[in-house]
Amino acid sequence: MRLAVVPIDLDEANEFVARHHRHHGAVVGHKFSLGAAMGESIVGVAIIGRPVSRHRDDGMTLDVTRLCTDGTRNACSFLYGASARACFALGYRRVGTYILKSETGASLYGAGWRLVGETPGRSWSVPSRPRVDKHPLQGRLLFESCPATQPIRGVQS
Repeated sequence: MRLAVVPIDLDEANEFVARHHRHHGAVVGHKFSLGAAMGESIVGVAIIGRPVSRHRDDGMTLDVTRLCTDGTRNACSFLYGASARACFALGYRRVGTYILKSETGASLYGAGWRLVGETPGRSWSVPSRPRVDKHPLQGRLLFESCPATQPIRGVQS
Protein backbone atom coordinates (compact mmCIF):
# COMPACT_ATOMS: atom_id res chain seq x y z
CA MET A 1 0.00 0.00 0.00
CA ARG A 2 1.04 3.58 -0.69
CA LEU A 3 0.72 6.65 1.47
CA ALA A 4 -2.02 9.12 0.53
CA VAL A 5 -2.70 12.68 1.70
CA VAL A 6 -6.09 13.20 3.33
CA PRO A 7 -7.68 16.26 4.94
CA ILE A 8 -8.04 15.98 8.69
CA ASP A 9 -9.66 18.30 11.21
CA LEU A 10 -7.75 19.80 14.13
CA ASP A 11 -9.48 17.71 16.80
CA GLU A 12 -8.55 14.45 15.07
CA ALA A 13 -4.98 15.65 14.39
CA ASN A 14 -4.55 16.72 18.04
CA GLU A 15 -5.89 13.36 19.20
CA PHE A 16 -3.26 11.60 17.06
CA VAL A 17 -0.54 13.89 18.46
CA ALA A 18 -1.67 13.18 22.04
CA ARG A 19 -1.36 9.43 21.40
CA HIS A 20 1.93 9.38 19.48
CA HIS A 21 4.12 12.50 19.89
CA ARG A 22 7.27 12.07 21.99
CA HIS A 23 7.45 15.52 23.60
CA HIS A 24 4.60 17.81 22.52
CA GLY A 25 0.85 17.90 23.02
CA ALA A 26 -2.09 19.44 21.23
CA VAL A 27 -2.07 22.85 19.54
CA VAL A 28 -4.73 25.52 20.04
CA GLY A 29 -5.23 26.62 16.44
CA HIS A 30 -4.14 26.00 12.86
CA LYS A 31 -4.59 27.10 9.27
CA PHE A 32 -5.08 23.48 8.13
CA SER A 33 -4.05 19.92 8.93
CA LEU A 34 -3.11 16.96 6.75
CA GLY A 35 -3.18 13.25 7.40
CA ALA A 36 -1.06 10.51 5.90
CA ALA A 37 -3.26 7.50 5.26
CA MET A 38 -2.32 3.95 4.45
CA GLY A 39 -5.51 2.30 3.32
CA GLU A 40 -8.17 3.29 5.84
CA SER A 41 -5.70 4.03 8.66
CA ILE A 42 -4.19 7.39 9.56
CA VAL A 43 -0.46 6.81 10.13
CA GLY A 44 0.63 10.43 10.56
CA VAL A 45 -0.52 14.03 10.81
CA ALA A 46 0.86 17.48 10.07
CA ILE A 47 -0.62 20.58 11.67
CA ILE A 48 0.20 23.81 9.85
CA GLY A 49 -0.33 27.24 11.37
CA ARG A 50 1.04 30.73 11.80
CA PRO A 51 4.77 30.93 12.53
CA VAL A 52 5.86 30.45 16.12
CA SER A 53 8.28 33.39 15.86
CA ARG A 54 6.67 36.81 15.52
CA HIS A 55 9.66 37.80 13.34
CA ARG A 56 8.63 35.20 10.76
CA ASP A 57 4.92 36.07 10.88
CA ASP A 58 4.84 38.19 7.71
CA GLY A 59 1.53 36.95 6.31
CA MET A 60 3.30 34.90 3.63
CA THR A 61 4.90 32.28 5.90
CA LEU A 62 3.46 29.27 7.71
CA ASP A 63 5.00 26.74 10.11
CA VAL A 64 4.46 23.03 10.52
CA THR A 65 3.70 23.31 14.23
CA ARG A 66 3.28 19.56 14.77
CA LEU A 67 4.27 16.56 12.71
CA CYS A 68 3.68 13.14 14.17
CA THR A 69 3.57 9.60 12.82
CA ASP A 70 3.12 6.12 14.22
CA GLY A 71 6.54 5.15 12.81
CA THR A 72 5.37 4.18 9.32
CA ARG A 73 8.33 4.25 6.94
CA ASN A 74 8.73 7.55 5.00
CA ALA A 75 5.58 9.08 6.54
CA CYS A 76 7.48 12.07 8.00
CA SER A 77 9.11 13.04 4.69
CA PHE A 78 5.81 12.41 2.92
CA LEU A 79 3.97 14.81 5.24
CA TYR A 80 6.67 17.51 5.10
CA GLY A 81 6.52 17.42 1.29
CA ALA A 82 2.71 17.47 1.23
CA SER A 83 2.64 20.34 3.75
CA ALA A 84 4.97 22.47 1.61
CA ARG A 85 3.01 21.79 -1.59
CA ALA A 86 -0.28 22.67 0.14
CA CYS A 87 1.16 25.93 1.54
CA PHE A 88 2.49 27.00 -1.86
CA ALA A 89 -0.81 26.08 -3.55
CA LEU A 90 -2.52 28.45 -1.10
CA GLY A 91 -0.17 31.28 -2.08
CA TYR A 92 2.28 31.24 0.84
CA ARG A 93 5.91 31.91 -0.05
CA ARG A 94 7.68 29.82 2.57
CA VAL A 95 7.00 27.21 5.20
CA GLY A 96 9.18 26.37 8.16
CA THR A 97 9.46 24.05 11.11
CA TYR A 98 11.63 23.69 14.18
CA ILE A 99 13.16 20.43 15.36
CA LEU A 100 15.22 19.67 18.46
CA LYS A 101 18.98 20.04 18.01
CA SER A 102 19.31 16.41 19.03
CA GLU A 103 17.26 15.28 16.00
CA THR A 104 18.93 14.58 12.65
CA GLY A 105 16.51 16.31 10.27
CA ALA A 106 16.74 13.34 7.88
CA SER A 107 13.02 13.52 7.02
CA LEU A 108 13.29 17.23 6.27
CA TYR A 109 16.36 16.79 4.07
CA GLY A 110 14.55 13.89 2.38
CA ALA A 111 11.62 16.19 1.59
CA GLY A 112 13.95 18.85 0.12
CA TRP A 113 13.84 21.31 3.04
CA ARG A 114 16.94 23.33 4.02
CA LEU A 115 18.46 24.15 7.38
CA VAL A 116 18.35 27.95 7.66
CA GLY A 117 18.91 28.75 11.32
CA GLU A 118 19.29 27.81 14.94
CA THR A 119 17.66 29.11 18.09
CA PRO A 120 18.43 28.48 21.74
CA GLY A 121 15.88 26.67 23.82
CA ARG A 122 14.22 28.84 26.39
CA SER A 123 11.25 29.05 28.65
CA TRP A 124 8.00 30.78 27.73
CA SER A 125 7.66 31.78 31.39
CA VAL A 126 8.39 35.42 32.25
CA PRO A 127 7.76 37.34 35.50
CA SER A 128 4.78 39.20 34.01
CA ARG A 129 3.29 35.95 32.67
CA PRO A 130 4.49 32.89 34.56
CA ARG A 131 3.94 29.55 32.83
CA VAL A 132 4.79 25.92 33.41
CA ASP A 133 7.11 24.63 30.67
CA LYS A 134 5.76 21.46 29.07
CA HIS A 135 8.33 21.23 26.28
CA PRO A 136 12.06 20.47 26.09
CA LEU A 137 14.19 23.56 26.67
CA GLN A 138 17.09 22.53 24.41
CA GLY A 139 18.16 24.37 21.26
CA ARG A 140 16.22 24.03 18.01
CA LEU A 141 17.04 23.98 14.32
CA LEU A 142 14.90 25.90 11.82
CA PHE A 143 14.24 24.28 8.45
CA GLU A 144 12.42 25.93 5.54
CA SER A 145 10.97 25.02 2.20
CA CYS A 146 10.36 27.62 -0.50
CA PRO A 147 9.07 27.29 -4.06
CA ALA A 148 11.95 26.94 -6.52
CA THR A 149 11.19 30.37 -7.97
CA GLN A 150 11.51 32.15 -4.61
CA PRO A 151 14.66 33.02 -2.69
CA ILE A 152 15.24 30.95 0.44
CA ARG A 153 15.02 34.10 2.62
CA GLY A 154 12.49 36.89 2.47
CA VAL A 155 9.88 37.89 -0.04
CA GLN A 156 10.89 38.65 -3.62
CA SER A 157 10.35 42.29 -4.59
